[in-house]
Amino acid sequence: MDIEEKKNGPEQRESERMTEELWKILKSRQGEVFYTAKNLPFQYTIRGGEMFVDRRSRSITRATFANALKKVMEKPAEVRGPKSLNVFGAPYVWALLLALGIAGESAGKKE
Repeated sequence: MDIEEKKNGPEQRESERMTEELWKILKSRQGEVFYTAKNLPFQYTIRGGEMFVDRRSRSITRATFANALKKVMEKPAEVRGPKSLNVFGAPYVWALLLALGIAGESAGKKE
């Protein structure tokens, strides 16, 4: 399999589908109050492919969420907190992935 096939293969399409679903969920929950790992409250709004958190002056992009989601899905045991995401705005990205059950100890478990 060459690089182009791999780039546009089933794994890439699944990753894009999951990112699209995540972005839809994030859009539907904007304005709600979430909490970082340090228990700091925040809210966000989404405009286009950017998320604006009320505690930050710069936006967090959809691509940042795609990268974080990919890390969580590929190596869930290694991604245990915001720092392990290694992305811009990690405390907010982590808090949202955690709140949605995508990351953290409860991710993927059925109750």
